[in-house]
Amino acid sequence: MMRPVAYIKSDFTSKFGIPRQSGLTDLEAEIHFYPEYQNPEAVRGLEEYSHLWLIWEFSRSIRKEWSPTVRPPKLGGNTRVGVFATRSPFRPNPIGLSSVQLTDIALDPHEGPVIHIQGADLLDGTPIYDIKPYIPYADSHPEARGSFATAHRDDHLQVQFPPELLNKVPQSKQKPLIQILSLDPRPAYQQDPERIYGFPFAGLEIKFRVEEETLYVCEVNEGEKK
Repeated sequence: MMRPVAYIKSDFTSKFGIPRQSGLTDLEAEIHFYPEYQNPEAVRGLEEYSHLWLIWEFSRSIRKEWSPTVRPPKLGGNTRVGVFATRSPFRPNPIGLSSVQLTDIALDPHEGPVIHIQGADLLDGTPIYDIKPYIPYADSHPEARGSFATAHRDDHLQVQFPPELLNKVPQSKQKPLIQILSLDPRPAYQQDPERIYGFPFAGLEIKFRVEEETLYVCEVNEGEKK
């Protein structure tokens, strides 16, 4: 029986707003081990790698039944494809896989090793089942085809963030928040320019709307305290 070895601390407390894939620059998070796995020997040598694979659980998407097909948002929410041809969280086994950048491993006197990473697309508190080093010659395939999931990282929305609202965001969180917004957090099939969307990030509630190729931030409010 598999058991989580760690969990993540991130700025995301809601599924809405989380990047659809890992790798977003400057988005920081921490991996904390459960007591049984807080032995520093378990991460010895890990600092020699620049990137890691995280194997984790879609803990908010567990269902009793599974469907052989799902409706990816990128296809408008109406076209069905096989679940194994997608990265949908609704799977027979709710397992996720993310590639992240390793920035530091700190030794906490009470919690043992704490792994600092960038680029995680995980909800705060997500259970992590395993951590593996990313091996460039084996794991990188630039020539690979991506079907409907192929996207260009330059295909971003323009973000209009009024200075008086941006100043409510801690400086260290401003750049990653703008990056998240530029990727368009909305479901692909929702295109109403009058609709106001919102999601929690780093203890704040961010509200925005999108018109054509521009995202307009409307409000930044204090979020609910944990």
